[in-house]
Amino acid sequence: MITKIEKKKSKHLALQQIENKQLSIQFSLDGFSFCVTDLDLLQHIIFLKYKFNNKILNPITVLSSIKKIFIEEPILQEKYNKVVVIHVNNFSTFVPKALFDKDNLANYIKFNNKIFESDFFTYDTIANQDMFAVYVPYVNINNFFIDQFGTFDYKHSSSILVEKTANEYVKNNATYFFINVAKNHFDIVVHRNKKLQLYNTFSYTTKEDFIYYILFVMEQLKLDVERIPLILLGEIKEGDTLYEELYKYIRNVSFLEENTMYDSIIEIDETIKRENFILFKSI
Repeated sequence: MITKIEKKKSKHLALQQIENKQLSIQFSLDGFSFCVTDLDLLQHIIFLKYKFNNKILNPITVLSSIKKIFIEEPILQEKYNKVVVIHVNNFSTFVPKALFDKDNLANYIKFNNKIFESDFFTYDTIANQDMFAVYVPYVNINNFFIDQFGTFDYKHSSSILVEKTANEYVKNNATYFFINVAKNHFDIVVHRNKKLQLYNTFSYTTKEDFIYYILFVMEQLKLDVERIPLILLGEIKEGDTLYEELYKYIRNVSFLEENTMYDSIIEIDETIKRENFILFKSI
């Protein structure tokens, strides 16, 4: 079952008349979203988000759900100047440039993930960070997109998250602690002295899991819970359970403030922008 949970579209939009447009697609095992951007006017013009309610979640069932969305959604059948596909999964790691060997990708992944002989490995270059993100994309879904679009770019969600937080939000040599929250997992990104100090993804089912991992990371990095500012993005709002649990232990908590050069002519509030930070930053 597929549930449409967000739909934002510019009124009186003639998509065919936009000469230079980009389609950005993001998907995980439990959801699918996309936005369309007018690259000449620097405006987001369409945004849709879906939730997968399948009991069994794997790349095969996800592909089946994505195919249904493509059949039902005419926007996805348009022609685009550029298509970017974002893979969201746990099969990724970062490698410093000095240690990177493109012929050795599997060995980087196997230290923190179970891999198979049939897995395909690739990497993203992280701008201005002297490192690479090595990951396993879902090949069956990429093959479907090849059939739909011919050529497209694809990235791992962690690449965009780390690159954009570093290059757009880190202003000095202080420590920046970002938490990107999703339904069943969250990412922690820590930049110190304008370099990535830590990136990790944690699965959680309870608010106790959530706060435990955050406090554990802060302890390991010797960060003072009374002083270090935490910057929140993703699916977390002031007053919800996770926020209240976090605020019990850490008082210097704020939400990421949008500073993109891209505007929106659709009604997207700051909460939606934060929840879909990676998708909107895929330009």
